[in-house]
Amino acid sequence: MEPRTSDVPFFPGAAVLRRGRLSFRARRARLRAKGWQVGQAAVAAGVAWLVAHDLLGHDAPLFAPIAAVLGLGTTYGQRLKRIAEVTAGVAIGVLMADLLVAWIGAGWWQIVVVVGLAVSVAVMGGGGALLVNQAAVQSIFVLALLPTTGASFTRWIDAVIGGAVALVAATVVPSAPLRRPREQAARVLRKVAVLLGHAAQALREEDAERARALLVEARSTDVLVRELRAAADEGMAVVSSSPFRVRHRHDIRRMADLVDPMDRALRSTRVLVRQVSVATYRARVVPDEYVALVDELALAVDVVVAELAADRMAVAARPALLAVAQASGSVPRSDEMTAEVVLALLRSVVVDLLMVTGLDQLEATESLPPTPR
Repeated sequence: MEPRTSDVPFFPGAAVLRRGRLSFRARRARLRAKGWQVGQAAVAAGVAWLVAHDLLGHDAPLFAPIAAVLGLGTTYGQRLKRIAEVTAGVAIGVLMADLLVAWIGAGWWQIVVVVGLAVSVAVMGGGGALLVNQAAVQSIFVLALLPTTGASFTRWIDAVIGGAVALVAATVVPSAPLRRPREQAARVLRKVAVLLGHAAQALREEDAERARALLVEARSTDVLVRELRAAADEGMAVVSSSPFRVRHRHDIRRMADLVDPMDRALRSTRVLVRQVSVATYRARVVPDEYVALVDELALAVDVVVAELAADRMAVAARPALLAVAQASGSVPRSDEMTAEVVLALLRSVVVDLLMVTGLDQLEATESLPPTPR
């Protein structure tokens, strides 16, 4: 059996090495996640050079691969806008520098003039920060490194070729970004189910230590929602930039609309776990009926997770959630405030999860019967 981390003998630098291994794994995972975009940018750079150099006969078409790589980037978000801004920025900078170098030459004050004019044209054209920056950078590049005359049109064409290659490449995207929002949603709700199940167990066994450890785990779940939002944004960016994926727009939009209720469900679960920690630590009694409801809700969330994992909307989980909702209105009331807060939070989670199954806010709220006084 491998030793636990706590069993490994301490030596100077051990903590640094552990952090280094964790950091390396995180970086490697990030590279795997960006593998398609990295490969796509690399291929687009090569294709842009091939078109400009081998097919059109341009001697050194540097701006073709530059425009292709900058336009694609390593994210799907706003690709079409980015490609347009990069292509226009590169073209403006290159054209301005090429036209003016024949008149005024190259030097420090010429850079002042050319950069000022290139940025002014970009700003007057209503360009964003990316367009303006590229206009400035590429004008400097031409003036400082390629101050030759007679190649204005060729360099401008190279920039356009790079943008065109990037535009074509942007339409080719894998299906993974379209699956990721639903997969990440299942991951978020799987954590909700685990937290609820362990919270019920801690209440049943009156185990304050377990509840405290569970609270620490619950407090580390914000990253799950951030990743869910990022996955939903990436999915929307893909269906917006690729005509071959536009048929998935409705499904991705529906998943994006579910991010907020999932976020609220996780947050309410986290607060519920905190109340469980307080109840077990202070020896405050939570009725068995409440504990059973927490368990039943955890099982209902498992059904939601199974539906999402099967790439379906979680409509089939609605009866289980409605059953918990109905039961929450018939349990006996408690005189213990902490127990009542647990019940209220449980009902809040039910409402948010009913929205995940397709109900709107009003329908989900009205499905909760009033609690007896």
